[in-house]
Formats: sequence, C-alpha cells, structure tokens
Amino acid sequence: MKKILGISAFYHDSAASLLIDGEIVAAAQEERFTRKKHDPGYPYNAIEFVLNYANLKLSEIDQIVFFEKPFLKFERLLETYVAFAPKGFVSFTRAIPLWIKEKLFQKNLLFNKLKKHDKNYKSDENIFFSDHHLSHAASAFFPSPFEDALILTADGVGEWATTTVAVGNGNKLDIKKEIHFPHSLGLLYSAFTYYTGFKVNSGEYKLMGLAPYGNPIYEDKIKQTVDIKNDGTFRLDQRYFNYATGLTMTSNKFNNLFGQKPRDSQKEKITQFHMDIAASIQKVTEEIMIKLAKSIREEYNIKNLCLAGGVALNCVANGKILKEKIFDNIWIQPAAGDAGGSLGAALALWHLDQGNVRKINPNDDMKGSYLGAEFSQDQIEKELKSIGAIFKTVDYGNLIDQTSNYLSNEKAIGWFQGRMEFGPRALGGRSILGDPRSEKMQKNLNLKVKYRESFRPFAPSILKEDLSNWFNINVKSPYMLLVAEINSEKKIEMTNDQKKLFGIEKLNIKRSDIPAVTHIDYSARIQTVSQKTNKPYYDLISKFKEKTGCPIIVNTSFNVRGEPIVNTPTDAFNCFMGTELDYLVIGNCILDKNKQNQNLKKDYTKKFELD
Repeated sequence: MKKILGISAFYHDSAASLLIDGEIVAAAQEERFTRKKHDPGYPYNAIEFVLNYANLKLSEIDQIVFFEKPFLKFERLLETYVAFAPKGFVSFTRAIPLWIKEKLFQKNLLFNKLKKHDKNYKSDENIFFSDHHLSHAASAFFPSPFEDALILTADGVGEWATTTVAVGNGNKLDIKKEIHFPHSLGLLYSAFTYYTGFKVNSGEYKLMGLAPYGNPIYEDKIKQTVDIKNDGTFRLDQRYFNYATGLTMTSNKFNNLFGQKPRDSQKEKITQFHMDIAASIQKVTEEIMIKLAKSIREEYNIKNLCLAGGVALNCVANGKILKEKIFDNIWIQPAAGDAGGSLGAALALWHLDQGNVRKINPNDDMKGSYLGAEFSQDQIEKELKSIGAIFKTVDYGNLIDQTSNYLSNEKAIGWFQGRMEFGPRALGGRSILGDPRSEKMQKNLNLKVKYRESFRPFAPSILKEDLSNWFNINVKSPYMLLVAEINSEKKIEMTNDQKKLFGIEKLNIKRSDIPAVTHIDYSARIQTVSQKTNKPYYDLISKFKEKTGCPIIVNTSFNVRGEPIVNTPTDAFNCFMGTELDYLVIGNCILDKNKQNQNLKKDYTKKFELD
C-alpha cells in the first residue's frame, strides 16, 4: 500500500491531500481549521486531518511532495528585480530577507515542520517537489473522466509560468506551451480586482459577480494594456502595472488611462464606473480564454478539455467556452486554485514519476469533492450539548421533510451534512440554503446572513435530471463551475422602463420564476446534484420539488463575509448564532433559532476581516 501526502503552502490557500494506492482519500484547506481565510501558513491542521482520517502516522507515509519548486521561484524573483532595477527596491528589501531566511531552503523548513507531527519521522529523504503548473495540470487531468485531454492552466504565477497548455493521455502528462511572468491573465484580472477596491486573491469572485451590472465600455482601453494575439497568447504592457516589483497592482499610468485612482473600499461606494470596469475586464478575460481554447483545439485536435488554475474558477468564462462548443467535453478541477496543487503534486508523483496505471472513472475521481472532515451523530450531539445548543433529534425521513417545509416557507437554513467540501465552493455539505422562488431571498441572505454586498449572486442547486428543463445547458455541472442562461419559458422579460435602469437598481426586479438565483443577465452559476455523490442533499431537493414543483434550491457557502466555510459543529453553531439564519440542520439534529439561549448570540458583523 503506497501512501503519498501532497502539500501546498506559503502563498495562499494552503492545503494537504492524501493518496493511497492512487485513490484520493482526503483533502482539506488549512483555513477551515484555523478560521483564517485563505490561510497561507504551513498546513499543520490539514495534514493532521488527512493523516487521522486514514488512521496513519506521518512516519508511515511513503512520499511527501510539495506543489512547487522554491529555487525556480527564487530565480524568477531575482531576475525580475534585476530586469526592473532600480525600480522595486522597497519591495526587494521586504521580499528577499524572508526568502533567504525561510522560503529558499524549503526542504529543511518542511522537514522541521513535519517532525512536529510524529517523533518517529527522522529523515527528509522522502520529500519531493513538483512544478507549480504541473501540479495544477495533474490535479485537473488525472481525476478527470477522460482517457486523453488538453489541459489549460491559467493563474497568477507559479515559478515562471502563468499560462500553460499540456497534453494528457492515460497516465502521461506533458506541458507543451507556456506563457511566462510578468505576462499573466490571472494577475491582469487581479489588477482590476484591486482597482475596483476588492482584495486580491479573494475578491475576484466579486469582480465577476459585479460584471453583469455594467457595460463593457472600457474594453478598448484595457486592450491598450494587454496585446492579445489571434491564438489567445498575450503580453501585458508593464508600464500600466506595478505587481512585478511594486507594492500595488496598478501604476499611475493605469489610473490615468481609466481616469480614476483605485477605489478605497473604506471610503468609496461602488459606482456605475466600477460596474463598467468589471464588465470590461470580464469580457477581455473571456476573449482570451476562448481564443486560447480555439487555437489549442485546432493545433492538437483533442476533443476533451480540462481546466485548472485560479482563472478556471471564473465560471462565466468557463460557460462561454462551453457555449462556443470548441470541445466535445470539459472538466474543471473543483479545487482549481493553489489548494488543489497539493492534490496535483501527489497525483503527478504517483503517475508521472512512478508510472502507475491510471484507472479512469466515467464520472470523475473527486468523489463530489466531499473529501474533508465528517462527524458521526454521536460526535455532533456531544459537541452541541457541550456548547449549550438546544436541538431536537429526528429520523432521516422527518429531517428531510421538515427542512423542505422550512425552505418552502422562505426560511434561511444552515445545512451541515457528511464530509466537508475541498475547494472554494460549498456543494451541499456545508451550505446555507433558501427558496429560489422568493423575491427577497437574495437580498436577505446577502445583507442579513452573509453580511456582504447586496449584488453578490447565489447559485442554484438543481436535480441533475431536471437541468435542461430550466437552463440552456446539457452537461452536468457538479462543482458549480459553469454559468448558463435560464430557459426562455422561465424568464420574465423586463419592461422598457426597467431596461433603462442602471446597475444595482435592476437587482430588485423579478426576472424569472427563480429570482433568488437569476442574475440580471438571466444567467446562473449552476450546481447539478446527483444521488450517487450526495444522497441527503439530493433527497432534500427532491422533497422540495415534490412540495413546490421546483427542483432547485438556493445554495451559498456556510459562512459570513470574510469567514472560511464552517468545518465543525461548533463552527456551524457559532455562525448560526451570529447571523439571522432561522434553522440549523446538522446531522439528524434540528436547531430553531428562537429556542436558543440568547446569551450565546455572536456579533459576526465585525468578527472576520472583510475580503
């Protein structure tokens, strides 16, 4: 029995993954344990979790593999500073001492950290390093349902690569093409995230969510900053950016081009200008991704596409690639960002270095991405009692029936079942649920539960077999990584007066039979739910359909703005008591907010640093 531990750390979204004989057994991000969003630190707790889940000690692990190569990254850092000198001296003086002290000699750093897990772990000979983009590509291809595929990876930057094309066949994977730093689609998008006043490496979702409220009137100006070729390759004009060696993402030349300084989120509200900027960069991003997809399909003539890297979390762009019908099939790694690099590094070692045969699962090998912690009913009840929670325990049938009743009565539900999700999306394991038919659900969940901007969209979770009856898409989307348009018969067309409204004014207009999950452009970020991967969630939606005729419920992650998704029953209860959620359904326990000890209420409006 061969056991491989994959680790990603020290940039953002640290994580650990465990393979046993090539099977993905467990994976989790460190943030879920430390409660620090996007925690970049050494993933001590995540490693402890995956080891404990498999009942293993660290000394029993055969190989440990890190998701990137620190010496190559240091090389890029030094060469960049030399190339831009004397510009960037302040950044240089901040970055280099940290690298020399810790990051450069990462094998030694990792060994010293790993020893703390197990006193019998006494040698670093089993520590290996993978290439950053190879880790991403491996995470996307090897768990995919394809015998062969092209793998397109796009992110901020790894060691040097920012965009790569790889060819996967069986247990083989070869990177064929690369675009190198400082030319980066991920960093281009992050520059506009920064410019619109959102947090880099966290607020990109907000920028994507803001885009439909605007018009892409700045597309031509953006194209002054990035030269896009017909094949999708691109070069960024570094005069407009400051990320290579500076302490900000954009330069004064960038600000002058668009006529404003970056938005100060503490002092300035989002305006139509920011909505139009968001719409413009989203359109440019989609253009690049579509051109890349078309050119590599033509060059390699392979019908399947896998996507990975942070840009693969841009589900709108993914939906556009799907709609263009460039590839016959598309599969996207649900943990597409750096967290998934821990898994990819382990898979690369298993298949590429060790040559192990790949067994292809026609669905995929990610187990619905339910790879995190789970709690028995006894553990749940014991933990709830210890924190003073008041609950009733019901059988499974009553649990599903009562929860569906709450939903149909427009109650907001905290839903905690089975294993925690791996990756940034809540997929019905750690979710907040609502009625999609409700006209007030989106606004209420945003402002009263999530404590976030009212424009942020929510996803519909739909029974797999009902998908084509509601949305213009005919492929499953289990990981909430594809956006599609709602079917015309479900739409409610806006009046001429309503069409004249701008931005967020459109939010309160009912646009479909499921207004809580319909964005203003009549699209939705879809999750298809199957009985095979998540029976309780499937059964709940089925019961809701039985009662209402609607096979869809609102799904958003179980957390508030700035908080990682809840991990434990205590996390869930604290979030429940810190928000205006009506009920918490955890295991077979149902908690009614009105029956809880009011002294246990939490102030969640200021508990977490806003993203």
